Amino acid sequence: MGAGKSGVASSEFLAKKGAIVALHDKKEISQWSQEACSLKEKYKVGLMDGKIPAWLLDQIDLVVISPGVPKSVIPAKYVERKDGEVIGEVELAYRFMKGQIVGITGSNGKTTTTSLIGELLKNAGIQCQVGGNIGTPLLSLAESTTEETWTVAELSSFQLETIRDFRPRIGICLNVTPNHMDRYDLFTDYAAAKHRLFMNQDSEDLAILNADDEITSSWAASLKANVTLFSTSRELEEGLFLRGRDLVSRAGGKERVLTTRDEMTLRGVHNVQNILAGLAAGLACGASPESMRETIRDFKAVEHRLEFVTEIDAVKFYNDSKATSVDATLKALEALSEEEGKINLILGGLGKNAPYKPLEDLIGSNVRNLILIGDDADNIESQLKGTAEIIRGDSMKDAVRKGFENAARGDSVLLAPACASFDMFKSFGERGNVFKSEVNGLKSRTAKNDS
Repeated sequence: MGAGKSGVASSEFLAKKGAIVALHDKKEISQWSQEACSLKEKYKVGLMDGKIPAWLLDQIDLVVISPGVPKSVIPAKYVERKDGEVIGEVELAYRFMKGQIVGITGSNGKTTTTSLIGELLKNAGIQCQVGGNIGTPLLSLAESTTEETWTVAELSSFQLETIRDFRPRIGICLNVTPNHMDRYDLFTDYAAAKHRLFMNQDSEDLAILNADDEITSSWAASLKANVTLFSTSRELEEGLFLRGRDLVSRAGGKERVLTTRDEMTLRGVHNVQNILAGLAAGLACGASPESMRETIRDFKAVEHRLEFVTEIDAVKFYNDSKATSVDATLKALEALSEEEGKINLILGGLGKNAPYKPLEDLIGSNVRNLILIGDDADNIESQLKGTAEIIRGDSMKDAVRKGFENAARGDSVLLAPACASFDMFKSFGERGNVFKSEVNGLKSRTAKNDS
């Protein structure tokens, strides 16, 4: 179910194993990717769009459901009732993987932390590979695993909904804040999906949790796994924490400074949390503190995550297109508020039914202008009116231009939309790339005018 990356990977994998496979998507086949369409000729995969015929439902033994497809769709419900299986690509991959898994979830910071842990392990000489929600389906990595492999997997709540036996040796939940409320009826449903990461762990496993997050910290006492906590707000008797500028590990009454904020290239307290979680995982996997310190010195922001683009006439431009939730936008604002100058914030897109009110205080104190784009612009304006000057942009090019024209020297223009991208773009990645292209185009035009 679903002809995106996950569905294509699952179809190809199962067909190679000798299964009879049908790939379905609600979009017309003419709109599918070339990779999806080629499965028919390459592997005799049946391609189906629209409504699934009743005669086929009785013949389905296994449904592999893509993350974007809700489990409430008819084939999934029907197959479960007749004792068939409904799983996701992550669960399917797990059944064929060797070695150990580090699973990372959370409302924000997953991609940065996943990428960081991959680098920490690789630079420490530990055999590892990185995949999952970060862009590479786990199934495409399954065949290359050995008993010595560590697979570092970014996992979304959607992916965790459909696991059954999946068991990470190390499970990390960075935070749980309101997100995807267009998919879940209640915030507790969303939190419960995140909690599934730990459901199959036992006393041989490790759970790494944010002590500063109300939801994740409440899980610590009830998990079967050993628990390591991390915090940026207080010292812990056991765990990893921020003390002044130092990132400290304390265990068994002994402590060690692993790195400092001055050695980090990543900005913001939220990235200190990501690094603390990454360090905890690295230590558990056997990476040396010295090696990890060197890696953190060199580790740069992941693309579309508070990514510095360029500076034009003393105005800096930052791309945080991955900030698709209100909490992610909050973290971006907190990080940039440490700079001099005000922020000109490009906000908006396809809303997720989450309130924008939590942004009020930071916008009021740090934002010069709100440049609103996308489907949810009216809703955002109704909730944030009066916190800063509001400007409408009818395209990304228009938003970039207006952000620059209304900025003062020393200001920043930040794309941190707090919304999904699908009203105007195919993905947050495309949105971020268009932003960067428009910024660089503006820089070229400005340079020509100056000359």
